[in-house]
Amino acid sequence: MGMASDIRISAEPVDAQRCKFLVDRPVYQGVRRFGAPAEAAGSPLAEALFALPGVREVIVSGNLVTVVKESPEAWQVAGKAVGAAIRQALEGPAPAVADRAPATGAARVSDDELYERVNDLFEQQVNPMVARHGGRVELIDVQESIVLLRMSGGCQGCGMASVTLRQGIEGMLNQYLPEVKGIVDITDHASGNNPYFASAKK
Repeated sequence: MGMASDIRISAEPVDAQRCKFLVDRPVYQGVRRFGAPAEAAGSPLAEALFALPGVREVIVSGNLVTVVKESPEAWQVAGKAVGAAIRQALEGPAPAVADRAPATGAARVSDDELYERVNDLFEQQVNPMVARHGGRVELIDVQESIVLLRMSGGCQGCGMASVTLRQGIEGMLNQYLPEVKGIVDITDHASGNNPYFASAKK
């Protein structure tokens, strides 16, 4: 048993499709999002995760690995295989996640790039603002230039909060990241039915 077996990973399911795996060491400096197995080539961690049944998206940021799957099995079951794959990749000789190849001069900002920029903006600007309300805004995903986020803490279920914060966050995104087309708040604000979320479902 090498020391690599000491890698500790805790799973925090977000919902049936999405689970965050917290690793006790950095997996990758920065943020990388893999939206298809082809993008995973050269990154053993992403390759191993896409090899699992139903996995369709992997986001790695710092020591967090977010996995999105469409298989029906519970995360209690699926999570074990994910944990094993993460461990294996971190124990391997190659970096678990390769640096992204420099973008070819595409005019459209990719969702991956946008995810990184929004993530930075959230950490540097949005969360300090939201923290004053005792809340936190979490970036869940960027899909087709739409930002999916979740509010927690003091924001959740507070009627004022969703309106004020949405406006504040939308204002900031418009100002700093005009490429963002919209925001979807997937927080369950007590109503249990989020109008924004439904319309954004493909």
